[in-house]
Amino acid sequence: MNANDIRTAFLKFFEDRGHRVVPSAPMVVKNDPTLMFVNAGMNQFKDVFLGNYPALHPRVANSQKCLRVSGKHNDLEEVGHDTYHHTMFEMLGNWSFGDYFKEEAIAWAWELLTGVFRLDKDRLYATVFEGSAEDGLAADMESRDIWHKYLSEDRVLFGSKKDNFWEMGDTGPCGPCSEIHIDLRDNRERSKTAGAGLVNKEHPLVIEIWNLVFIEFNRLSEGSLKSLPAKHVDTGMGFERLCMALQKKTSNYDTDVLRPLIGKLEELSGLTYGQSREADVAMRVVADHLRAVSFSIADGELPSNNKAGYVIRRILRRAVRYGYTFLHFHEPFVHRLLPVLVENMGDAFPELRAQQALIEKVIAEEEMTFLRTLSLGIQKFEQYISEHPGGHQIDGKFAFELFDTYGFPIDLTTLMAREIGRTVDMEGFRQGMEAQRSRSRAAAVTEPADWVELRPWREETRFLGYDRLEAEASVVRYRSLVQKGKTMYQVVLDQTPFYAEAGGQVGDRGQFLVNGRAYPVVDTLFENNMVLHLMPGIPDQWPEKVCARVDAVKRRLIANNHTATHLLHSALKKTLGSHVQQKGSLVDDRRLRFDFSHFGKMTPEEIRTVEKLVNEKIRENTGLEEHRRLSMPEAEKMGATALFGEKYGEEVRVVAFDKDFSAELCGGTHVEATGQIGLFAIDSEGGIAAGIRRVEAVTGRAAEELVYARIDELEALRETLRHPKDSVRTLRQLLDEHETMKKELESLQKLRIRQMAVELAQQAEEINGVNFVGTRLNIDAKKAKDLAFGLKGLVKDLFLVIAHLDAGKPGITLMIDETLVREKGLHAGKLVQQLAARIGGGGGGQPFFATAGGKDPSGLDKVLQESRELLR
Repeated sequence: MNANDIRTAFLKFFEDRGHRVVPSAPMVVKNDPTLMFVNAGMNQFKDVFLGNYPALHPRVANSQKCLRVSGKHNDLEEVGHDTYHHTMFEMLGNWSFGDYFKEEAIAWAWELLTGVFRLDKDRLYATVFEGSAEDGLAADMESRDIWHKYLSEDRVLFGSKKDNFWEMGDTGPCGPCSEIHIDLRDNRERSKTAGAGLVNKEHPLVIEIWNLVFIEFNRLSEGSLKSLPAKHVDTGMGFERLCMALQKKTSNYDTDVLRPLIGKLEELSGLTYGQSREADVAMRVVADHLRAVSFSIADGELPSNNKAGYVIRRILRRAVRYGYTFLHFHEPFVHRLLPVLVENMGDAFPELRAQQALIEKVIAEEEMTFLRTLSLGIQKFEQYISEHPGGHQIDGKFAFELFDTYGFPIDLTTLMAREIGRTVDMEGFRQGMEAQRSRSRAAAVTEPADWVELRPWREETRFLGYDRLEAEASVVRYRSLVQKGKTMYQVVLDQTPFYAEAGGQVGDRGQFLVNGRAYPVVDTLFENNMVLHLMPGIPDQWPEKVCARVDAVKRRLIANNHTATHLLHSALKKTLGSHVQQKGSLVDDRRLRFDFSHFGKMTPEEIRTVEKLVNEKIRENTGLEEHRRLSMPEAEKMGATALFGEKYGEEVRVVAFDKDFSAELCGGTHVEATGQIGLFAIDSEGGIAAGIRRVEAVTGRAAEELVYARIDELEALRETLRHPKDSVRTLRQLLDEHETMKKELESLQKLRIRQMAVELAQQAEEINGVNFVGTRLNIDAKKAKDLAFGLKGLVKDLFLVIAHLDAGKPGITLMIDETLVREKGLHAGKLVQQLAARIGGGGGGQPFFATAGGKDPSGLDKVLQESRELLR
């Protein structure tokens, strides 16, 4: 069976047994502060397990895209070095929400593996939870007894809490699990050593393929376990490992899931997979990481320096680094594998095919940037070696500087050091890393307490904010939260008019009125289907009802900007083309920001056209057409725009303003009619990533102020030019004259430098076979450098020291003839460090040329005196 057939067979098996097959959720998590990426198939059902949200279907099955690169479940550094770990992988799963439990889950798993997929029963093992005294949990004898119906006693093994008690993270749903392992060794090896002794021992051919998790508990922040209101089943089978077993391979990378990518790498590199361990590891790394990065971009997460985007950038750079070091790719190459990935997985995951052009552009641009980083890092490394010729160890502080400042990987620094017979001070590097982590932890520390439950409540917060800005509500739970040393409170109501931050729209602000006193709400967030009202203070005791009141002025301005964002999106599509896709947005009460896919800078004419289209719709005063509970097929029939990477439920809300112009799936707040917006003006347009542009704009009074500011600026410019008839023509004439005069001045300065070089050459003083030139000049560092290189060709065996002063800043320029460097062992970089102490500064450079800067001009004469004495 090929990979696509295997996936289809799994889903059909469970569909035939009453399961609803649902699509994979986006791999990037948008509304859960405890997760950046989906790391298990159950993540999208977390709220159901916790009882925060009712299950739409009691039985569900799917193939979920997962990524494990951070937090508790982090496989990144293992990837490539073995044949079965991955960053991005598919998790085949079936779930029961308070329906069936252990008996059916185990029976169906056995039937599918041995009956449908026809795996050899004699190669299968099962593990069950041995219990935990720490948590007061007994061994899972129920699962053990069920397994004995299918496997002999020696094939049902007890496993530790580490292996057989599944937890999503430090807190959250959890429970005992039963793992199914398969022994893929050949018969000769199996006859020597029983597979039972190799289960969970990291043997590459005795591996877990399916984990049946029986979710019964919720792990609280203080470590205790609390029983869930219902028992659930959550199973996860590694798709790549299942393919390996069914296709009779000994590596996930030999299956048709990943082997085509390795084949393309062989073609591009000219190397053959299987002939070199280092090249094999590199090919596996690249093949795996391409999938992770491509699916992340397709789900709307672009490489960046923040949060999830930083993780994606790190994964891509790891792939580039392995290709650069071991496959000898010095030009972008990862993006050239994308067509192979789309060909293999584009049917199962159509977002890949739809976003192919963008994914390829983003990856290629990131590769170019990082290859430049590698080149710069290598230059810095070589400069360090030239300045420290006698050492045996690379300074850990320098290695950390390469990593932290230039993004140069530490393992590449270690590799380059090893090639020249040196080591890296890893302790010094680790100290730098730990100091950095400590700063990050101090800046981002968040310490939530457990919830204080005030009344029974198992539904999502009812949102009233589309129709009203004030409502009575009951507090159902609250908790304290320490952020950056400050205590805040998150309060959950049974219903609320406050809009929680989502879809790019910021959360509402306002207040709770409690017994005549106002308590500010400074932000509103969404977590686990709850609306969290963030408050700096709360009453000592909550009454039966509170009055929740939204700041109406801010809400109105936010609505103006959100509706303008929809109009902008449509105007961009009509102006630039249908390829435009929203890639992010931010809407608050002051401005709007809109990120979109487009491969070039917008022209002034295009910007003007977009502004005209939006303002035309504003003047038409088009009314809001809202559909709050449409099925996805109905929304698609309307032509509503959906965003890649967003997770939509079975019912969606459509917001339209002249549905032939703008209709989008959106949960945000909007104006009743577009005339309320008043005016729209684009403030800026620019690129933020490969193939991604950003427009920032304002509406209403803010747009008026922007227009007035531009008029004032133009008027001030006209006044400066003394009110000419044609301001543009006059300004261009002045700029042309300035450019001409600038070139003439540069020519005169170059001539003066040449004259100074001739004069200084005549002042050369012979000291012990060296022609010494020392001078003090009032020039900047650039002119001193030009002068040094001009003098270099005029004086043989030159030792030049220029002590210069510019705008009160002292500096030193040191030039030594290469012959003196070679024959007398002189080193400008080292000498200038010594001389820099005289001006209270530091410096460095190459053996023949170096510079320094400082703070104390009074030491410049001492620099010249000491440099002369160095030669004597």
